[in-house]
Amino acid sequence: MSDDAYLFLLPDRHPRRGAALAAVGFLECADTPAVLGWLQAHGVSALSEQVRILPAEAQGFIPDNAERLPVPLSEDEALRVQQECAPQTVTDMESELLDFRETTQDWEALVHRALTAGVPAPRIAQLTGLDPQDIGRLTV
Repeated sequence: MSDDAYLFLLPDRHPRRGAALAAVGFLECADTPAVLGWLQAHGVSALSEQVRILPAEAQGFIPDNAERLPVPLSEDEALRVQQECAPQTVTDMESELLDFRETTQDWEALVHRALTAGVPAPRIAQLTGLDPQDIGRLTV
């Protein structure tokens, strides 16, 4: 085994890069004193979304100010990391957008039903993330 990947801490308010360590599944290196000590030194858990992993050949995508640690992987582990880090295809992304459209298409009817059921407009805004002004227009 050699250094096949990099663990890194994703800085706050930075675009997601790599895969969350927890999403990859168990990696032997995660139980080593080096990784456990690195996590402890930075005060994070291996389950944190902030702890990311990228294959070594993609290390250029690691933010410059990110704390990083090279780690060895088995062949199977390296494949899992590569698969988890692979970008979504355009088709997959378009499918997600269509799902989103279908979910949000009848938002007005949903808000009307919620208002009729007695859910206050501010609570609807809090739960849905909708603009309170949009909800207010439906109550008039």
